[in-house]
Amino acid sequence: QLQASGGGLVQAGGSLRLSCAASGRTFNSSPVGWFRQAPGKEREFVASIDTWTRRTYYAESVKGRFTITGDNAKTTMYLQMNRLKPDDTAVYYCATRDRRIVASAMTLAGSFEYWGQGTLVTVSS
Repeated sequence: QLQASGGGLVQAGGSLRLSCAASGRTFNSSPVGWFRQAPGKEREFVASIDTWTRRTYYAESVKGRFTITGDNAKTTMYLQMNRLKPDDTAVYYCATRDRRIVASAMTLAGSFEYWGQGTLVTVSS
């Protein structure tokens, strides 16, 4: 089970750190992804990490502003979001799966099996 937290209201240019906590499992060797869904829009990829290789993947819209990391115990993953923009307003979801996948699948929502409940991020202008 995944629990996402850390969302809130922030002004444009500000920062937030989202957390994704795993219960009953660790993220050891499991891909972890962050996705978001804005009102009236499709769910979109934000960032992901192969926890085995530590290789990260980012959507172009967040590259250089967002960073995905994890704790050493691999029970909690984070999404550090800096220089937030109003377009970043969305419900953010973390997701994972049991086995590693190829790089080309790391940005696809359909690649992930388990999802958290989402946390709302609102960026005011």
